[in-house]
Order: sequence, then structure tokens, then C-alpha cells
Amino acid sequence: MLEQITAEFANSFSVVSAPVALARLSAAITLGAVIGAEREWRNKPAGLRTHILVSVAACLFVIIGQELSALQFGADGEQRNDPLRMIEAVTAGVAFLAAGMIFKADGEVRNVTTGASLWLVGAVGLGCGAGRLGLAVMATLIVVAVLSLLRLLENHSRND
Repeated sequence: MLEQITAEFANSFSVVSAPVALARLSAAITLGAVIGAEREWRNKPAGLRTHILVSVAACLFVIIGQELSALQFGADGEQRNDPLRMIEAVTAGVAFLAAGMIFKADGEVRNVTTGASLWLVGAVGLGCGAGRLGLAVMATLIVVAVLSLLRLLENHSRND
């Protein structure tokens, strides 16, 4: 029985090999953590763990979508998997989560940036899942630079 389970696991990655899937998931963890660490450092409600989970989930959705597209669900030539639907599903789900982070207190809207960073980290995870690591890394670096530089400018303008 153990041999059968081992054989199933060994053959379970028909489109994306296990090492490639691990690399993509690891990239999603790392890049989600970079953005999440910035939010954590700012003591925001969605920090390191939340951003990692969103990024890994988005990555996993893409990998699973690629795997499902290889399965036989109908006659040859039928569309079995629409990549745009995967993106729509992830963005809608993450947008729902991000919207829950935003609230109004004392007439002031709070956590909009945290909500936006969660939405963006979903896109980073999608990029990792699709194997577009360079694009995901560029987006992560841009986001962290923007968040950090704008924070410095805000602090500088408050001190003037």
C-alpha cells in the first residue's frame, strides 16, 4: 500500500514537476514575506503570515489549474481550463479578504494600503504559480520601494 501511495505522489505532477512546484511555492513564500514583513514592521493588521498565505494560495491555484488542464474532462479540443478564470477567482477572493481589512474609525478610513498590499501579493503568488518569477520579483521590489519611499516622504513632510 505504501508503494502505491509513493507511486501516486511520484506521478502526481504531470505538467509541473515536483521540484518546479516547490521552487514556485518557495518563491511565493519569499516574495509574500518581503511585502508582509514591511506591513508587519508598520504594525498593520495583515502582516507577515497573512501575506505569505495569500501569496502561496494564489500560487497554488495556478499550479492546480495547470494540473487540471492536463486532465481529460471531455472530448479532444474542448476548452478545459481558462487561465483568466483562475486569475479572476484569485483576485475576487483576495479582494474580498482585503476589503475586510479596511474600516472606518473616527471618520477616517484605515488599512487601505494593507488591503491593497494583500491584493497585490495575490498577484505575486499568481506570477510565481505561472512560473513568471522575474515579474513577481520585480513587482515585489517595486512595491516595497514604493511603500518605504512614500513612508519616508510622509514622515519628512510631517516634520517640516
